[in-house]
Amino acid sequence: MIAALKNKETYRKYIDSLRFALYCITHPLDGFWDLTHEKRGTYAAANTILILTLLVRVMKLRYTSFIFMRVYWEGINIFLYIASVAFPLAMFVVGNWGLTTLFDGKARLGQVYMASCYALTPYPLIQFPLMVFSNFVTVDEAEFYLVVSALSLVWAAMLFIAAMGQIHEFGLAKNLLFMVASLFAMLVIVFILLLFFSMISQGVAYFISIGKEIMFRF
Repeated sequence: MIAALKNKETYRKYIDSLRFALYCITHPLDGFWDLTHEKRGTYAAANTILILTLLVRVMKLRYTSFIFMRVYWEGINIFLYIASVAFPLAMFVVGNWGLTTLFDGKARLGQVYMASCYALTPYPLIQFPLMVFSNFVTVDEAEFYLVVSALSLVWAAMLFIAAMGQIHEFGLAKNLLFMVASLFAMLVIVFILLLFFSMISQGVAYFISIGKEIMFRF
């Protein structure tokens, strides 16, 4: 009985936190403040929003009208297509948290991740119905599709800025500065990863060549 009540309460909290994403995208300043400071958000809801974002992005390949998106499936790698969203998001979260931690940022790594996922809400919310709508419009109505599609991206970008400012308790100027700095941090992370994997591949190639040499001599 107690376990059932706990599960019911957990489920209710999950639904409330998922519904709270709608408040965040319409009241970003209050919403993202309450998201972390009042603990209105959950990692389960954040993960759900991220999964929905990735799912809608993949579904767009299949179900968007060919008028707006021509897909050459032989050149598509679904895993890389998903990584094109998940990997930059992960780099932004780590880069933003790493920088802001050095300059009095208040948010923890998990909170940066949670706020970032909640900021993605407009994408699946707009792109899914837009994907369906694309199959019922003509070329002459393409501008409407493109404007609304761009709106989902602009809205999400503005939510990212609002989210980072609220969870770190930064002013507008300082927040914008660290948003730009986070983009540079992403480039640094990419460089370090490339350097790391390059060293690993060279090391592996070196030991393989030694192994071949030993086998050749014996």
